[in-house]
Amino acid sequence: MKKILICLSTFLIAQEKYDVDWETVAKIREEGFQRSEISNTLSYMTDVIGARLTNSEDMRRAQDWVVKEMKRIGLRNIEIEPFMDYGYSWDNEYFSIHMIEPDYQTMVGYPIAHTPGINGRQKLTVLRTQIKTKADLEKYRGKLRGKAVLATPPPKIDQERYRDGTPRYTNEQLKEISQKPFPKPPRGPRAPLNPDLVSSEERNAFFKNEGVSVILESRSGWIAAVRGFARPGAKKDKWDRKGTVDHLPIVAITPEHYNRMIRIVDRDIPVKIELEIKTNIGKNRRKARNVLGEIAGSDKKDEIVMLGAHFDTWHASPNASDNTSGVAVMLEAMRILKAIDAQPRRTIRIALWSGEEQGLHGSREYVNKHFGNPNDPEIGKKDGYQKFSAYFNQDYGPGQYRGIYLQDNEHVRKAFTSWMEPFHDLGMTTIGSQSVGSTDHIPFDRAGLPAFQFLQDRVGGTGGHTNLDFYDTIPIEDIKKNAVIVASFVYHTAMLDKPLPRKRICLLYTSPSPRDQRGSRMAASA
Repeated sequence: MKKILICLSTFLIAQEKYDVDWETVAKIREEGFQRSEISNTLSYMTDVIGARLTNSEDMRRAQDWVVKEMKRIGLRNIEIEPFMDYGYSWDNEYFSIHMIEPDYQTMVGYPIAHTPGINGRQKLTVLRTQIKTKADLEKYRGKLRGKAVLATPPPKIDQERYRDGTPRYTNEQLKEISQKPFPKPPRGPRAPLNPDLVSSEERNAFFKNEGVSVILESRSGWIAAVRGFARPGAKKDKWDRKGTVDHLPIVAITPEHYNRMIRIVDRDIPVKIELEIKTNIGKNRRKARNVLGEIAGSDKKDEIVMLGAHFDTWHASPNASDNTSGVAVMLEAMRILKAIDAQPRRTIRIALWSGEEQGLHGSREYVNKHFGNPNDPEIGKKDGYQKFSAYFNQDYGPGQYRGIYLQDNEHVRKAFTSWMEPFHDLGMTTIGSQSVGSTDHIPFDRAGLPAFQFLQDRVGGTGGHTNLDFYDTIPIEDIKKNAVIVASFVYHTAMLDKPLPRKRICLLYTSPSPRDQRGSRMAASA
């Protein structure tokens, strides 16, 4: 078997001037700062629309609203595009939890997604469990029927974060980011799994068999914060309805309320709670969807510049920072460009993704369908691949842009350095050469397409995925600046004579072996 490494550029690197259109920048700044609508947009999304769990009824209502909003600001080719079978919808309709013995307290919690409700209001005795290994299971056999079990260890509260918050980047930190590539350390071999350890799925199945009524947990280290995702195994079974209905309810609780119950139980004093959970589980499988809209280009209208943010959230709050703030920024950027009657040469397309929180599903499937991936022989390039210029993303909270990451594409440094100049007064000064991950620019980047995430101050909001992420936590002046900057970046990208240059792609070609009759395979090598 022979292996050959082939490196190529998908575009020839063009020598092009990246001049700033100062007159258009002035219009963008004037519109974005003097007639901004971003506060109203963010307020409506957080206060009226609320949480948007992927494929939920809440998400469907939100997508219908954003289509109307895109029409209002004058976008065209607006589309709600399905991208994959996403199983059954899940929505929480009502939740209440109270400690009623030995003292009364209204507790703060939230049911985990894709778990069922319970039959009416129930009074339950709380029992603490400490299960790590299969041997631990035997200690609880026959003792759990009808109980509410404390299933996770007591969380340790991050007192430093609570006292001091998260500071903005200092000039020294920005300088360090600009000078260091921060290469990712090589991954070592994974340690073999201990067969005696009990997984969350195995533990929950044991609780089910033992007749437990509800599982209580806390995975938050922040005061007053509930962090809750989806039940263990929900993604693996494709959000199957039977798996949801047959599972036990799981309730995530704030660390201080959870730890209070543990301390009481550890004194051998009984704890009783009153609990009610109502959930709505869909009757039919359906597809998750992205929402798209455009500003039409002129002489290069068949070429595309994109900007976007993930529209989906978790369900315990409106998730103002993650990522309603990013959605508001991108909608405002499109509104600004329409309001100043910008005439881009390329079509500018906004994408509001779904399924990001569960694994970048919406953006990945969109890239595969519309542009393809030369690194994957089963997908290959699509017609739109050569007509794509760049994608700009926001998803690192609501902090203001302090620069942009090159995503290891040094060929765009000159362009970004030039386009940042009009915003030095806003603190937009830093180029980070390194790649960053974990959000919707990654599927574009993996396909060899220019895609970028802005460098943002780490302030505002309460962190994603909590019950505390509301409008009041967002620094509005920061996101106003972000909308102005991204509007300018996408406009200048759309006006270039040639698309933004791409970094090289290296493909590892492996000749067929007798064991593999399917033909040659190619794998990406960064």
